[in-house]
Amino acid sequence: MTARDPKSLIRIARATGEDDEAEPLDLGMRVRELRKARDWTLEQAANQAGLARSTLSKIENGQMSPTYEALKKLAVGLQISVPQLFTPPQKDQINGRMVVTKTGEGAQTPTATYEHELLAEGLTKKRMLPYRARVRARDMAEFDGWVRHDGEEFLYVLTGVVQLYTEFYEPVEMRRGDSAYYDATMGHNVISISPEDAMILWVTSLP
Repeated sequence: MTARDPKSLIRIARATGEDDEAEPLDLGMRVRELRKARDWTLEQAANQAGLARSTLSKIENGQMSPTYEALKKLAVGLQISVPQLFTPPQKDQINGRMVVTKTGEGAQTPTATYEHELLAEGLTKKRMLPYRARVRARDMAEFDGWVRHDGEEFLYVLTGVVQLYTEFYEPVEMRRGDSAYYDATMGHNVISISPEDAMILWVTSLP
């Protein structure tokens, strides 16, 4: 296939469902941003896409208009669709974020019923709040009523045995490897029913 002008390729992207009002963008700059968001060198990105390093460099610097076949290779290498090459990211979108929390390095927040260890605390604008919890409570009487908050919640038992109490369901006994996903606006509490304190992983969605 012969090379096409980037503006015609933008029209191709729009034909697949992108916003007709989107402003044209610099393809080379977009490719460079996508590559750097993945922390790839030119050579690494070129290898991923099956292109010559010199070809990718010329595309990024606006020195050549890529063929549609080259664009497809780029999209596959970057693990996105061709239209996404021409779609600027949202202003508050951050690509390629990652944070690692080693065992025991999370922020500790003990309470009367749980010992929470917040995970990925250094990552801002999270959409999820992950934390490990040691379940110290052994009886529902230890809680000052139901726990309720916005969002949805995922619970996974790491060690021990727990009893999950919820406002609208019968209590559920859960062992290592068991999980539950529920509406966190519904009252809920967890107690340990094993001799030792149980350990669980909680992931809560954020607004």
